[in-house]
Amino acid sequence: MYTIANIRPLGYNVGNHAINFALRHMLYETFGRLVSVIEYPATSKHESTTKAGLSAGTVHEINRFADGVIVGGGNLYENDEIAVDPRALAALQPPLMLFSNSRGRIYDRHGNLSDRSDVIPDSKLATLLGRADISLSRDTATHDYLSKINARDQLGWCPTINMNRYAGNLPSLPENEDAGALISVRTPGLMNVPYLFQSRIQLDIERAIDALRDAGHKRIRILCNDSRDLDFATAFRYTKQVDSVYTNDVYQYLSLLKSASMVVSYRLHATLPAISFGTPTVNIVYDERAMSLFDDLGLTPATLNMVELGTGFADTLAATISKGGYTAQDHVGLAPDWTAKGAEQFAQFARFKDMMQQYLERAGRDG
Repeated sequence: MYTIANIRPLGYNVGNHAINFALRHMLYETFGRLVSVIEYPATSKHESTTKAGLSAGTVHEINRFADGVIVGGGNLYENDEIAVDPRALAALQPPLMLFSNSRGRIYDRHGNLSDRSDVIPDSKLATLLGRADISLSRDTATHDYLSKINARDQLGWCPTINMNRYAGNLPSLPENEDAGALISVRTPGLMNVPYLFQSRIQLDIERAIDALRDAGHKRIRILCNDSRDLDFATAFRYTKQVDSVYTNDVYQYLSLLKSASMVVSYRLHATLPAISFGTPTVNIVYDERAMSLFDDLGLTPATLNMVELGTGFADTLAATISKGGYTAQDHVGLAPDWTAKGAEQFAQFARFKDMMQQYLERAGRDG
């Protein structure tokens, strides 16, 4: 039995757990058996723990029992939510994979893409890349940036493109549950767009609700990826008689996306699972990390950029809903490319497995 330490964002967002769901099942498939995956939060900012990230305490523990370390996936570079102690990292013994992490810019008040104020420092990236045995960035924007620091970085995409491969592992929804149409939201205050656009979001969503009703969707709900979205989502109970739904159970979350009649999504990790499952999807973006990944996956023509569309966004959103969104039939042309990208991911995991085996063999000889 292999043991892998997975350092990842734990936080509030069930989308991070969707990434981890896909990652775990890909590991089980690669190794041909269950693998012991021990999770550590990437940062202690959101956790009441002293062991997080690649700190001295974490690395000491990992060296005692882990055969490999995977950092990711998530937005760990974008908002510097990975703790790294350079001295501890230098002492890390098992092989290290950086997998499906992103570093993207956001729109500033002038409508230009700019670095976040909390972006990971280049010096920390250099330290991580210098120690990593494999580095696979989630999108081209991240890969291009990291490649200037260390040429070993490669493009790795997101494991959720393989989600439908594991649909059989999901539970059925409760007998009387009707998923209906879901609008996957992010509370505007946490969206890194100028206030001009934040101030329109409630009206945009109300317009989407009207369009869904006009298209014949009988049940419509606001899907919250994060408990912090609930306060905003509750507003639609009063303005449009639409309830919200939230679960931090990733299995139920994915089952909802799979069973929905349509998903209108402001959330990257609602969009990708929904498309993989074949659920009709309307995909909304507002930052570089999402734009870059969707472009890598061939989805730019099926993406609505709320900043670039400006005052025309609401009309375009309603029209896209009325046309049925991006469907399984629309995805037929891209499916072979997604399958090929998934195969490349599996090849990298197989490579990592070989590194782990070599590490154990060396340790056995040295011992």
